[in-house]
Order: sequence, then C-alpha cells, then structure tokens
Amino acid sequence: MTIAPRDPHRPGYHFMPPKNWMNDPNGLIQFRGRYHIFYQHNPNAAVWGDMHWGHAVSDDMVRWKHLPPAIAPTPGGYDKDGVFSGCCVDFDGRPAALYTGISPEVQCLAFADDPNDPDLRTWTKHAGNPVIPAPPRIGELTGFRDPYVWREADGWHMAVGSGLRSAPRGPLPRGCVLLYRSTDLVNWEYLHTLCEGDANEGEMWECPNFFELDGKHVLLIAGLPSGKSVYLVGDYRDKRFSPRLRGEIDAGGSLYAPQVFTDAKGRGIMFGWLRETRPISAQAASGWACAQTLPRVLTLGDDGALRYAPAEEVRSLRLAGPGDHRTWVSVPWSGDHTLALHADDTIEIEAVFDPPRGETGLAVRRSPDGSEQTRITWSPVTRRLTLDMTRGSLDATTQRDRREAPLSIEAGEPLRLRVFVDRSIIEVFANDRACLTGRVYPTRNDALGVALASNGPATLSRLDLWRLDPVLDCAAAV
Repeated sequence: MTIAPRDPHRPGYHFMPPKNWMNDPNGLIQFRGRYHIFYQHNPNAAVWGDMHWGHAVSDDMVRWKHLPPAIAPTPGGYDKDGVFSGCCVDFDGRPAALYTGISPEVQCLAFADDPNDPDLRTWTKHAGNPVIPAPPRIGELTGFRDPYVWREADGWHMAVGSGLRSAPRGPLPRGCVLLYRSTDLVNWEYLHTLCEGDANEGEMWECPNFFELDGKHVLLIAGLPSGKSVYLVGDYRDKRFSPRLRGEIDAGGSLYAPQVFTDAKGRGIMFGWLRETRPISAQAASGWACAQTLPRVLTLGDDGALRYAPAEEVRSLRLAGPGDHRTWVSVPWSGDHTLALHADDTIEIEAVFDPPRGETGLAVRRSPDGSEQTRITWSPVTRRLTLDMTRGSLDATTQRDRREAPLSIEAGEPLRLRVFVDRSIIEVFANDRACLTGRVYPTRNDALGVALASNGPATLSRLDLWRLDPVLDCAAAV
C-alpha cells in the first residue's frame, strides 16, 4: 500500500477539521466540563460554500475529537442557503445555539437534544424559527447576522452585527451592533443600537462579541470592507456601550471573526479564524483550508488595552523526549546568527532579549541560505513589532508581505517573544501586549531553521525551544 506524504503546510496542532473548508468559530462553550467548538464548515469541498456548523469536543482545548456537523441547512427552509455564524449559551441546563439563516438573513434557535450526552452530538431546530424574522425598521441596513447572546438581571440579550446604510443622522455608511432582549430565547424585543461606528470604521460590523472583562466592557467586531478584527473597551450604561479605547486584535493579516467565551475558571478565552493566504486553487487541491488560533486568554492591561496570552493548556503540547527541548543562555551576536539549523516545523519558542538597542528578534522557517525565512523583530526606533513574511516562501502565488503592530516597551524592559510555528502558521505573542499571526508556505524541505536576527549588536538572555506534538495529524472524524 502506498502512503501519501504528509502535507507540509497542513497545521499539526492549531484546530481544524479533518478535511475541507472552515471559517468562523461558532458556539464556543464549556458545558459540564467539556469544551465544544462549532465552526463555519463546508463538508463537501475545501472552498467556501454550503455552510454547516462543524463540531468538535475537547477536555483541554488542544486535543480535539471531531464529530459530525451539528447543524445543517434545511432544504427549502429559512436556512436553506446556509447556517451562518452564531453562539451557544447554557439555557437553564440545556445548551442552546443561536445562528443566522440567510437569503434573507434571519436569526434562528436550536437546542441540544440530550444535555447528558457529553458530546452533544445531535441538535433540533426550534419549531417556531426564525425567532427574529426580519431586521428592525431603522433605515436601510448593510447586514443582519451573527448573534451573540448573554444574560443580564432582566433577561437574555443579543447583539447582532449590522451597519447603517441610511439613517436619520450621522455619517454613512457606518457599522453598528443591534441590541435585543428576551426572557426565553424565543421572543425577542429590539431595543436600539448597542454601539455605532463612524464612516472610517467600515460599513458592516460582523461577528460582534460583547462581554465584561476586568471591570470593563469589551466589544469585538470584524469590520467590512477592511477585513480587520477590532476591540473596543468602554462603559456600558442604560443598555448602551460607549467606547473609550480601540485597537486591532491581531495585525498579522490572517485572523478574522474571533469569538470569546467564559470557561469554568472564569477565563475569557478567544479563538479566531486564520485565513489562508494562498490561491483558492491550492486550497481546493490540498483538500483542506483554514485553521483556528490557539486558545488565547484575554485580560486588560493597566492602560486599559486588551492583552493576550496562550491558554496554559497549550504547554501540554511540549514533547519531553531526548532533544525535544533545547536552551540557549547569554548569547551576544550581531546580524543573523543560526541557533538551530533543523528545528522541526511544529515548535514553540520562548525568548528573552536584553533591552534592545536596535532592531532585534528571530527568524523562523529559515532555510540554511536564508532564501526562505520569516522574521519577527521589534525596533526601539519605530516601537513596532514586525512579522516580515516577504521571504516566507519562494512560491510567488502566495501572499508575501510585512505586517506590524505598535508595541511600547519601557526603558530597561526586555523584549519577550513567544512564537508558535505550526507549519504554515506563525503565531507571535510579544510582551503579552501584541499579537501577530500570519501564514507562510515554504517550498524548501530544509526551511526549518531558527536564527537570531538584528541590525547591530544585541544579546539574547535566554531562549527555550520545544518540539510540539502535532496532535491533529492523528485526529480523525467520528
């Protein structure tokens, strides 16, 4: 029997289905101790279309059991053209899913058939769907989708992504979030817009998330046409949200449509869709497309900005065999300095650099001659973190660009990088204050090196490198 070679670009530990297309995370919930991820899924091809809710379950958010799709379009029904994004809530001991059916866009409800089934395998749509059959009459809207639901003292509340194309006041078009209230998840009353953007913030706000974090309220939105996912931190009074601070969640060019849930430990945990940056033809030929970020724990910094860190469970991916963990201490260098010529393609790096005097960082997925490499650096001059993918691949059909995020490091503070390399995914955390996640598709089998990178004298204080378990390589559909 001939065994097909492993796809060199298919991620090994970032969540994705066994095959075909995936986009937005949906319905994230921890129910009776088990984590569930639902997601936008085309079960029939590795391209967008025929949206179902895919489903997987885990005890630790890193090792997943794949399950059959949980919710599928009903032929001839209100969701015949797709089961679009939404959320899950615990409705008095029974998981409930709220999602958007399209053509036209309506909001729908489904319940898990058996709360005692630890896998929550089967779901039944509410007989009275759609529970919100039309958008509110507040002018012409740019969209009406992606419900996100939470509970307050006076009942359930739903945020729906939208945008104002025409309205009595303000610059147009502009994104907004619509706010509804219900006592039973079935009968919904429209209240007003929870929040409105301005003409510079896009014409449609998709996939809203609204939650309390460290005493403040946070709104996440995925903006169109920018394709950026943005957070807003502010005050919530009288059912209206007033932003005080804004920022991009991840400026690496791949993350979109994140979703947040609170687990039993009280952590705000986020997953986000990682888009491909290669041609659709390549995706279709490979039989798979897209992945999710690692689970990220959210907090607010002293400056009020959103902070991100990989969930503690991710450390369990570190392998413990001979040669699986290597450490370098007190390394002075200048220019490029190779640490590991063959570091593997599923690794984690924790690096601490003495306070940089010039551009300083790492190169990963590096070939011995440097013709393929991805560089992660921080500059004290620009005070920006950079993910440079311009040499990430010799394949000219892939997107090869340079992405940046602002990162202020105090005088005397070291640069701290935590980098996850998962074949075509590079996920970077810097000083717990900035994230950049990108996609690269190296063509060379020897593009596996790790090097120090600088434009002048620099000193590495400590670097730890672990090989990570590509757990998804062995995960199969059930």
